[in-house]
Amino acid sequence: MSRIYLSKAEVTEVEETYVLDALRSGWIAPLGPHVDAFEASIAERVGVAGALALSSGTAALHLALLDAGVGPGTHVPVSSLTFAATVNAILYTGAEPVLVDAQPSDGNVDVDLMVHAVDTLQAEGKTVPAVVPVDLFGRCVDYSRLLPELEARGVLVVEDAAEALGASHAGRAAGSFGRSAALSFNGNKIMTTSGGGMLLSNDLDLLDRARYLSTQARQPVPWYEHTDVGYNYRMSNILAALGRGQLERLDAMIARRREIRDRYAKALAPHGDVRLLGRSGADTDDEDNCWLTTIIIDREGTDVANKAVSALNGADIEARHVWKPMHLQPVYAPHRSFVNGVSDDLFRTGVTLPSGAGLSNDELDRVIVALVAHLEG
Repeated sequence: MSRIYLSKAEVTEVEETYVLDALRSGWIAPLGPHVDAFEASIAERVGVAGALALSSGTAALHLALLDAGVGPGTHVPVSSLTFAATVNAILYTGAEPVLVDAQPSDGNVDVDLMVHAVDTLQAEGKTVPAVVPVDLFGRCVDYSRLLPELEARGVLVVEDAAEALGASHAGRAAGSFGRSAALSFNGNKIMTTSGGGMLLSNDLDLLDRARYLSTQARQPVPWYEHTDVGYNYRMSNILAALGRGQLERLDAMIARRREIRDRYAKALAPHGDVRLLGRSGADTDDEDNCWLTTIIIDREGTDVANKAVSALNGADIEARHVWKPMHLQPVYAPHRSFVNGVSDDLFRTGVTLPSGAGLSNDELDRVIVALVAHLEG
């Protein structure tokens, strides 16, 4: 039997046609017509004024933070339950990340705790130019509550929507909240350019400045002239072509991932000690992009997730823990944190399951049989 992967990229003739066009056009270096078209299409999809195609979601976060005035001597509250890139982007600027814990229903940042962190820091005389909430596993943060609180405190929002393209909150698309937002098109995301990201904003001046910095901050003169430190952050025309093909199929890929999540929900319904993250009680996942289906196994023990991950991988099925919280990571442990124990518990009990749009029904059956066998073993 072949290995089943967590979120394997699905590429079809649609993408091949776009990439072949890019290759034959001669635009194989960074930038080109597919980059321009990809930016316009993403901006239209999300409903923002503009977008900037970059080499990674991390690059998008870095440029967004620089625009927000983040730098040495500033403090930036950020979701602790996330991938390391979110915090690394803050550290690239010389600022101090402040790690904020999660809420149990969906693993997204605890809004009250984030507001408390901002209030505490400001009361201490610290400069807090921005916060970075993360839309975890393709589900938006509760921006209806968060944005007014931060606006009242004069704090900007840089939305880490790396995992959330195609999701929404209160009718607004992920990536449209705050001053700016970052998307990721890494190989395992909801759609991919193999590697790459996008900076989104309604502020076109912000995007112009980011575009300038992302191309090594070259001055518009006939020779290489630099008055600022810049970065090599732009996306290639070939990767943008791949992204255009993926974007055409995004809704279909989300629909398939939703079908997969529904199958998991039905299969796990008899197990009262197992819940789908973001889909318990009154919560629904109607606005999620269903990127990764994550289960919480509500059992005692320090190795609940470990056992499930090991059992599935032993059956040649890729499964992973949820993100290990940043406040538990050795490299970030010295930084200040506001914790409530939720993300620690989610790390102990949470498992992400194969969720890729290319997953066949037979493969899905195989995952379910192995998972149920473990839960009942």
